[in-house]
Amino acid sequence: MKKFNGKKLLVIGGASQHCKVVEAAHRLGVTVYVADYLVDAPAKKIADKAILMDIYDIDGLSELCKTEGMDGAIATSLDVCSIPYQKICERRGYPCFGTKEQFEILTNKICFKKYCTQYAIDTIPSYTKKDIEQNNGVEYPVFVKPADNRGSRGQCICFNKEEALSAIRQAERESISGGILIEKHMSGYPDFTISYLVVNGEPLLVRTGDRFEGPNGSGLENLCIASVSPSKYTDIYLKTTHKKVVSMLKSIGLKNAPVFFQGFIDGERFRFYDPGLRFAGGEYERIQRIATGKDTIQMLVEFALCGEASNEEIDDSLYMLNGKKSIQLDPTLRAGRIVDIQGLNIIKANPDVIAISQRYMSGDFVPDMNDLRRRFAEFAILSDNIEKVIENVHFVQSNLNIIDSESKSMIVCPFDTGKLVR
Repeated sequence: MKKFNGKKLLVIGGASQHCKVVEAAHRLGVTVYVADYLVDAPAKKIADKAILMDIYDIDGLSELCKTEGMDGAIATSLDVCSIPYQKICERRGYPCFGTKEQFEILTNKICFKKYCTQYAIDTIPSYTKKDIEQNNGVEYPVFVKPADNRGSRGQCICFNKEEALSAIRQAERESISGGILIEKHMSGYPDFTISYLVVNGEPLLVRTGDRFEGPNGSGLENLCIASVSPSKYTDIYLKTTHKKVVSMLKSIGLKNAPVFFQGFIDGERFRFYDPGLRFAGGEYERIQRIATGKDTIQMLVEFALCGEASNEEIDDSLYMLNGKKSIQLDPTLRAGRIVDIQGLNIIKANPDVIAISQRYMSGDFVPDMNDLRRRFAEFAILSDNIEKVIENVHFVQSNLNIIDSESKSMIVCPFDTGKLVR
C-alpha cells in the first residue's frame, strides 16, 4: 500500500517468531529496524537495519526512535518483548495494542486469574507459598511457575513439599516481578489454545488449537512438541466459553490487539492458565495467510504505523482455516553439539510445509535445559484433512535427523500421531 511506503518501523525482539513481522512490513514498503541484544538474531538478518541493543533499554530505544524518525513500534509474538513494547510506545506516543494496565492483566498470570474469576471463566485450582510451607491441604503433584516469564523457564512439576520449595525459589529467580503461581498439576487433561484479534473493539476468534507436550518421564512434559488447528474441541468452546471470553476482552477495553490464552479442558470446562497481549509464538499466522488469504500480522503492522484498524475485512470463521487442518511440529533435541543436519531440503520440497523456523544450525550447542532451548525448529504444515496431517508428520519425522559428534541422533520425543485419532 502506497500510504505505508517509506515509513519506518521498530520491531522489538529479533527471534525467529518476528521474521514474519519483518516480511509483512516489507510487503508494505516499510523500512524495518529490529532491536535485539543478540548479534545474529534471525529477524535482524532480514531487517533493513539491525540494532544491537537490549530490548529493556527503554531510554536508548526511545531515543533511537526519535533520532531515526520512526513511525511506530511493534512486538507481536514474544512475551519477553511485551512490556518493553508498551513502554516505548507510551514514551513515543505510538499506537499500541494496550495500556500499561491492560498489559498487566494479560501478561501477569496472577492478575489474569483474578480477572477470569470476575467473568466466570474457569482457571486452575491454586495454592499459596504459605500453603506449601505449612502443608495446608496441598494435593501433590503441583505445578510451580513464574507469574510473568516465558519459554517454560522456571517451571517445574513437584511431587512433594521439598521439591515444591526448591521450585518456588527457582521460579522467583526467573520471574521479572518475583511473583509465582502454584497450581494443581493437570496431568492427562487436554491442552488447548485460542487466539483473538480485536478489531475496533470487537474480539474475533482467529485460532483454536490442541497442544501436545512431551511424554511423561521425558523431562519435556511442559514443552509443546506439536499443535493442531482447528481444535477438535472448538464446538464445545464456542458453546460454553467463547461468549464469556469476548465479554472479558471487551471489558478490558482493548481496541486493536492480538490476544491469546492457553488452558486445559476439564470435561466441558476450559481452565485457562496463560494469557498474552500478543499472538502465541510459532508460525500459525503464516499457515492462516495461506489457508484464508487473510494476513493478520500485516494488519497489526498497519495498525502500528497509523493507529487505525486495517481496511482488510475478516469474519468470525477465520479460525476454521477454510476447512483445512494445520499442525506446527516442534522436534526436540537432547543436549549436545550439532554436527550435521539431514533432510531439510527434502522436507522443504513438500508443498504442504508452509514454513520452517529453524532455531539451531550445524555447530550450535543445545543446552541441557528442559524448556524451549531444546526445540530444534517449528515446522508449519497445512493439509487438507487430519489424515494428510498424519502423513505429513510421518514424512517430516522420517526424513529429519540431527547428528552429534558421536554420529548419534539427537532427536528425542518424536510426536505420536496416534494422539490425533484417539
